Amino acid sequence: MSASLTVVGLGSGDPDQLTVGILNKLRRADTLYLRTKEHPVLAMLEEYGVEARSFDEIYEAKDSFPEVYQEIAARLVATASAGQPGQEIVYAVPGHPMVAEATVGLLKKQCSERSIPLNILGGESFLDEAFVRLGFDPIEGFQLLDAGDMQADWLQPQLHTLIGQVYDSFTASDVKLCLMERYPDDYEVIVGHALGVAGEEAIHKVPLYELDRVKGYGNLSLVYVPRSEDERLRRHSFARLHEIVAILRSPEGCPWDREQTHQSIRKNLIEETYEVLETIDDDDPDHMKEELGDLLLQILLHAQMEEELGTFSVYDIIAGLNDKLIFRHPHVFGNEQAGDAEAALQNWEQMKAEEKRLKGIEPSMQSALDGVPRDLPALMKAYKLQRKAAKTGFDWDSIDGVFDKIREELDELQEAVREGHSTEEQVLELGDLLFASVNAARFIGADPEEALTLTNRKFTGRFHYIEDRLREQGRELVDSNLDEMESYWQEAKKALGDNWK
Repeated sequence: MSASLTVVGLGSGDPDQLTVGILNKLRRADTLYLRTKEHPVLAMLEEYGVEARSFDEIYEAKDSFPEVYQEIAARLVATASAGQPGQEIVYAVPGHPMVAEATVGLLKKQCSERSIPLNILGGESFLDEAFVRLGFDPIEGFQLLDAGDMQADWLQPQLHTLIGQVYDSFTASDVKLCLMERYPDDYEVIVGHALGVAGEEAIHKVPLYELDRVKGYGNLSLVYVPRSEDERLRRHSFARLHEIVAILRSPEGCPWDREQTHQSIRKNLIEETYEVLETIDDDDPDHMKEELGDLLLQILLHAQMEEELGTFSVYDIIAGLNDKLIFRHPHVFGNEQAGDAEAALQNWEQMKAEEKRLKGIEPSMQSALDGVPRDLPALMKAYKLQRKAAKTGFDWDSIDGVFDKIREELDELQEAVREGHSTEEQVLELGDLLFASVNAARFIGADPEEALTLTNRKFTGRFHYIEDRLREQGRELVDSNLDEMESYWQEAKKALGDNWK
């Protein structure tokens, strides 16, 4: 058995707002603990002759707030455990016990584990005074954030936002930097000190960039960011993008977008992918940003079509991807280890196989070639098929065997052409030669798609050189001949070397 523990709220700061019940509880407490004496109600308690012990010294002894809260909870639980049945220990916290009060969350868990009776009595929260003194109605949309644990992606400009626990200018600076990721630097915000406390209240309206220059931050400080319907504030949000695409596909939207189907824009997805690849090869971040947006639009359009049918939404896609990434990275989100990229890849493949088993698919019953997309570009598909086959041991011992195979396929192609075989037979022999060449790329650790891309660009650069030389003379390709063009080609090789840009 143990003593009981009662948590009460001291309100937002104004002693007149303290309830009669809580005041009586404070005055009659067998043992009264205060999280901190830094609260305006303490002066009134001293007038009543109420004796209390505070935990202020723990703030000085610990390096972080979580450590402070853990220590306070541990001491209270230990005191209650050592107490006698019928004894009541009162613990008073600023504001309301269930609003931004970490120690209460810890006490709820620990008291339950040790069967210690725990009672929680409300009190006026700093929110009550904020609604009144700052003049907004939370029913319009409201969020409360902790200054010590803010993330930019939590911010929703269409909601009234209160940020509590802004203890000092350093915390205010962190809040400012976080807000600046979503709001313009000159967006007007409000700093409130000791709201509702006569003689201590201070309210400052400042542009966001001056937030950490405001004086007087302390235990009773907060930051208020008024809600806004300005579309410019939502332009960074994924939700807004989803909303825009839905509007485009709606009856009131764009006639062209409404008419599209998966098949009608299928080629767009491929084209946009290649345009992104081009920006990667060109090392052009600005253009890459634009092209990635175009690719993302195609994904959103396909997802929106299915959402209209009730099949899935883009948020279902995101949820599935989140689950997959966590599941396939046990060395990051679980207990597995991966000291290098090869070990990480091994974990990935093992978890892929486990995913299939969970879906009722037995990996051993599948072909070793399964998992290669049907519509990949042929060169890329050949490379992936060969890699999968090689993992089973179906491969040459060395690249010498590959070279022999290339020569064999070249001979067969030459024979098919020389003897006038059908076009279909010649095409098949050409395919065999290309397939064998892909094996060479694999053996030297090269991606054949990238290798051919580099050669295409090298060819283009040299051909442009020929055109430029002829233009310098006021001539065009049709005015030249093969010998002259070959001469300029050799010049281009010397002038440009292997430069493919």
